[in-house]
Amino acid sequence: MPFAIRVHESGGPDKLVWEEVSVAAPGPGEVLLRHSAVGVNFIDIYQRTGYYKLPTPYILGSEGAGVIEAVGDGVADLKVGDRVAYAGAIGGYSEVRLMPAGRLVKLPAGISDEQGAAMMLQGMTVQYLIRRTYVVKPGDTILIHAAAGGVGLILCQWAKSLGATVIGTVSTKEKAQLAKAHGCDHPLVTADTDWVAAVKAITSGKGLPVVYDSVGRDTFMKSLDCLAPRGLMVSFGQASGGVPPVDIGILSTKGSLYLTRPTLGSYISTTEELRETADDLFGVVLTGAVKINVNHRWALKDAAEAHRALEARETTGSIVLVP
Repeated sequence: MPFAIRVHESGGPDKLVWEEVSVAAPGPGEVLLRHSAVGVNFIDIYQRTGYYKLPTPYILGSEGAGVIEAVGDGVADLKVGDRVAYAGAIGGYSEVRLMPAGRLVKLPAGISDEQGAAMMLQGMTVQYLIRRTYVVKPGDTILIHAAAGGVGLILCQWAKSLGATVIGTVSTKEKAQLAKAHGCDHPLVTADTDWVAAVKAITSGKGLPVVYDSVGRDTFMKSLDCLAPRGLMVSFGQASGGVPPVDIGILSTKGSLYLTRPTLGSYISTTEELRETADDLFGVVLTGAVKINVNHRWALKDAAEAHRALEARETTGSIVLVP
């Protein structure tokens, strides 16, 4: 029988249990996928700790890549042996799993399985953030929090390729260097810098059209102060904790601001949207405009170690687990 990491109760990394699981044959519209790599993301920690609640027991993991081993009835566009990837489907921390065929995308030649596993959730998140939530244009100046993280490094590169000036916040000087090497024009170390004042200086007091904030509680209010009138606050994560209740009147007093709390699922809810989003991502990776940095690897059975490192903010770029 195959193995997987399962969670039977919420808590710390020690709640990640390596155990045998049963996997049925694929039913109509399904495929049996053998993972070659699985991505690790902060949402996995939210789920493991119970911040995002799931019925127990469950298998963590929202993105992965691998090879199809069997297909069910009615699957016409995928076949045994195809290399595929996915994002947004819980159950990734496993050697094999069943997947709806309509939630998979074929990996093109030139993109490895590890890159596929590392880029789907983070890369498609970036795609909707900068191509649909706010369409980044040449000449825009934007702010990205956690600029040296997995999403941050992709966002810096992609935004830079679109002609934007990129400001990014990071926690260390080493991460500032990494962000700068990936398109961040102005990396700001939060412990050493009044980053709101820095943004005002960089923009000559005008402020920004958009802020991309995955940090949450620690950065939310100051991020609003970085926006130009009618600017857009995009709060898409809460690595430092959830944002406390906000009186929406503050959006008026700070310049008729807009606020959104988007999720990837809302942007890839159909197979057509999923594959269009993935194709856009694959395109910028294949042209070299965006490089996917798989900086950390652990064996699947050692997922707890990956979680400890991610929670301690000891990682940069993407993390994969290898079955």
